[in-house]
Amino acid sequence: MAKSKNNAKKVSYISVPSQIINSLSSSSLQSLLLSPKKPSRNRFFGLNLYRSPRFWFLALFLFCFLGMLKLSYNLDPLVPFSPYPCVTSQPLLQDSFSKKLTTRSQLGFVSNGEKNDIKDQEVGSVDARELKSEVGFGSNEVKDESLKGVVDFQGGNSDGFEEESEFWKQPDGLGYKPCLKFSREYSRWSEQIVKNRRKYLLVVVSGGMNQQRNQIVDAVVIARILGAALVVPILQVNVIWGDESEFSDIFDLEHFKRVLANDVRIVSSLPSTHITTRPVVESRTPLHVSPQWIRARYLKRLNREGVLLLRGLDSRLSKDLPSDLQKLRCKVAFNALRFAPPVLELGNKLAERMRSKGPYLALHLRMELDVWVRTGCQPGLSHEYDEIINNERKQRPELLTARSNMTYHERKLAGLCPLNAMEVARLLKALGAPKSTRIYWAGGQPLGGKEALQPLTREFPHFYNKEDLALPVELKPFANRASLMAAIDYIVSENSEVFMPSHGGNMGHAIQGHRAYAGHKKYITPNKRHMLPYFLNSSLPGAEFNRIIKELHRDSLGQPELRTIKAGRDVTKYPVPECMCSDSHTGSSL
Repeated sequence: MAKSKNNAKKVSYISVPSQIINSLSSSSLQSLLLSPKKPSRNRFFGLNLYRSPRFWFLALFLFCFLGMLKLSYNLDPLVPFSPYPCVTSQPLLQDSFSKKLTTRSQLGFVSNGEKNDIKDQEVGSVDARELKSEVGFGSNEVKDESLKGVVDFQGGNSDGFEEESEFWKQPDGLGYKPCLKFSREYSRWSEQIVKNRRKYLLVVVSGGMNQQRNQIVDAVVIARILGAALVVPILQVNVIWGDESEFSDIFDLEHFKRVLANDVRIVSSLPSTHITTRPVVESRTPLHVSPQWIRARYLKRLNREGVLLLRGLDSRLSKDLPSDLQKLRCKVAFNALRFAPPVLELGNKLAERMRSKGPYLALHLRMELDVWVRTGCQPGLSHEYDEIINNERKQRPELLTARSNMTYHERKLAGLCPLNAMEVARLLKALGAPKSTRIYWAGGQPLGGKEALQPLTREFPHFYNKEDLALPVELKPFANRASLMAAIDYIVSENSEVFMPSHGGNMGHAIQGHRAYAGHKKYITPNKRHMLPYFLNSSLPGAEFNRIIKELHRDSLGQPELRTIKAGRDVTKYPVPECMCSDSHTGSSL
């Protein structure tokens, strides 16, 4: 009995006030008195949920459902599921030159706070760089050297960019396209010429890059005339810039050889059989000689000695050659002389940056000190600069290439002087260039610096050169290499929608022919002799001035023009009709 009493359940009682008991419902009271049950291990949302087949079936269903939604509605929030992860980042790269900090004023610089923000970005990130331009000078000076190299294109209309403006309208090319079809006789002789191993032509070319380029063209033609192999031209060190660039630094040598393989054999050096040969040297070839003169002068000695060395080929070969040789000139200038890959890559990259918000104009400004000295002209800046030019001209009279019997004013009115910044600005405005026009300017630093360029940059503030567009690290391989810098200018200028030189010259002539060969892209030739009297007429109303200037340039916008209209024209400047033809036979109407 005692054991059963000890094992009996003990019941405890809790004294609860009657007011609380009355306030509880029967279910609530029961939950207080009964102990809670342990949760079941097999419930759906338990700890071992992953063991349930129903869970995996539902998960698979949800995954497929979300995938169907992604494909059907292209939901933006589901970026992690995108099969093209680079899509969202690509616009950032494309706009890296236009979307950063907005310039507060065309006269502003980068603030200290902005500099600190940029320094916090990843070093070398193009999207984290910007450059604020100082209007009045084309180089867009920046206080922080690390920020130089990438401009922030301001104010341009990236959608319409005033494309309705007549200024961007291209000339009618009349259907002319490149056609370099050589005669049967030319092709018949080609096989014999390229197989020749006895005759070699050495040439030394001088001057700037564009002058050297013209001489290389003539060197190939002379080698063809003589039936000789051409040793890769030697580029004479430029005494003015000290540029020691070689042919392969500027041009794509393998491409040059490959394109001309059926016309002239190109070799990198003389063969061992000819190294000790004493070459026939000619350094005073007369101007504008014919193929007959070249054969009569050199062929007999070349056959005897095996090597001919020519110097100073500038304008030595006649501009009026047989049709096949004119075609060869075009083939060399427009097809074979391609710039070296590093130069071509940077030049095309800068052209893309200029075009990031629409078309652009390229200007070749001839406003350097040596240009004013050689032309016998004055920049119209101040008496101080005129004295600098006059003193330089007195010390080096050999530099004066203009007519010495004419005064400065006579040269100016005759159209023999380069346009200054004021005249370029007035001409562009009269021809309808919008104020938002983006301008790439090629050429050396002008005499007078920013003061000389202010009249132009006030009217067209979006004014850039290669130093503005490229990062310092991009230009570093080309530093102190004037020929390579000129090549970059050439590429960006040739790619522009509109090109205009402020004065004639080798680069302007070469680009004129290149743009014609590419389909007669717009090329403005300033009609200086006829327009300058109107520039001096201050009483002429603006609307009337613009009308007259447009009329004077109506036929000077890069339209097809026959080379044969005038004797002595260079086919690499006027490629019609020898190097371009029209299916519609419209050439007869020119």
